[in-house]
Amino acid sequence: MGQGRRKDFGEFTAKLEKHIEKLPDYAQRAQEKLQRYIPPSEQGSSRPARPAPPRPRPQMPQMPAMPKISQQLTSMAAGQIPVVADAKAKWARWNEPAAKLERRKRRASRALTFWILLTFLCGLFAVVAGTGLLKNGEADVLQAIAGGAFAVIFGTFGVKSGLRLRTLNRTVLPAAPAAPPPLPPARSVAREPMERLAESEASLAELLRQLSQPTSLGTMPVSEIAVADARTTAAEAAQALRGLAGRIQAIERGRDAAPERERGALDAAIRQLRDQLDDGLDGYGGLVAAAGHTVAASSDGMTSSKESLSDATDKLAGLAMALRELS
Repeated sequence: MGQGRRKDFGEFTAKLEKHIEKLPDYAQRAQEKLQRYIPPSEQGSSRPARPAPPRPRPQMPQMPAMPKISQQLTSMAAGQIPVVADAKAKWARWNEPAAKLERRKRRASRALTFWILLTFLCGLFAVVAGTGLLKNGEADVLQAIAGGAFAVIFGTFGVKSGLRLRTLNRTVLPAAPAAPPPLPPARSVAREPMERLAESEASLAELLRQLSQPTSLGTMPVSEIAVADARTTAAEAAQALRGLAGRIQAIERGRDAAPERERGALDAAIRQLRDQLDDGLDGYGGLVAAAGHTVAASSDGMTSSKESLSDATDKLAGLAMALRELS
């Protein structure tokens, strides 16, 4: 036993010595493989102990350029992810009134076809049972009565489905509300005035709606003609203000593309148009304030506030005319 263990230990020692002798060769091979992936600029700083034979450097496949993380985050914040945008578009199309009406028509048409088919089958069954074709000439009165009863029931459902389909076919959808005009970019000096204009338009629309309704005494706060004039004048003024804002944006785009020496004059023109835009918004706000005073004084029967609405409408009409000439 002792001699066998000594023999095994001697063989292990011999193998270990052979591997130790081959360590330089192993190191040389590892160094040659490593030099394949070291750039030429870095090979001069650290030279190998032994001169390695020159070998052609393998060409690494070029990976496609990945988009920057900032660009990905910007697209995600702007809602430009294709999957999300597609899902939003499908959801919007699904909830459109026209799409809902078409789905109701299809359901009513399928229901009508289903009830007509059942009515026909039950009627046929009642005729066959009443004539005795099921039992070799012997009429089954109970089956005939049951078939006729079910035919009447299913026929009633069919008539209801037909009337519903007729009503849906005659349904006229209301016109879709116009989408609000887009606001200027955030970096434009016209962005803040257009936001104020949108808020003023919403406030004026609500005030004019209240002025169009009779008071608790059954009288109108102002005449319908005055409300219609105020609404028309406000729409014209808003259109003129948006035209002026569009002119500001056009000059801003030209300024960004112009040489440095020309930008000072363009900046001065933008400031001048911004002052005119602010003046127009002040006039629009005057009409909103006059409408608010008229609504507040409608229950007291005061006439001064009613006259102020007409005066504000006339002033805004003149201002809108001047703005249209500018834009």
